[in-house]
Amino acid sequence: MSTGIGNTALAYARVWHLVDARGQILGRLGSQIALTLMGKHKPIYDPSSDCGDYVVLVNARHIGITGRKREQKLYRHHTMFPGGLKEIAFDKLQEKSPDKIIEKAVSGMLPKNRLRKVRLGRLFIFPEAEHPYVDNIMKRHDTKIPLVTQEIK
Repeated sequence: MSTGIGNTALAYARVWHLVDARGQILGRLGSQIALTLMGKHKPIYDPSSDCGDYVVLVNARHIGITGRKREQKLYRHHTMFPGGLKEIAFDKLQEKSPDKIIEKAVSGMLPKNRLRKVRLGRLFIFPEAEHPYVDNIMKRHDTKIPLVTQEIK
């Protein structure tokens, strides 16, 4: 039995995905983006090879979050100076730089290995709907499938 996959050049080709974050939940959206960056949706997926796609995320400022996390969730980092632990709330970070929130969520869902930084390099996050990669987009995940109101004859 042959183990080759037909059209492997097409399977290895990197596709550009457009994702609209408006109204999406942060964790669920982050896990789907992480799978796309890893290439788990492709038949040639191998954990040790980098076969993922590009992801362009728009409307990052309008991402949703469940529960009371909007007031309670804190992002912490250390400046490496004594007493340098800094905290910033979700609301303030979303106003200041909404791309950091999504990047941190997706980074936490990727495997902790040498490919993590390379995969995050293929994630492009924009706070509003405008982005410079309009010509590259091949798959759109920003439009919902409309309901069919008429019967098919």
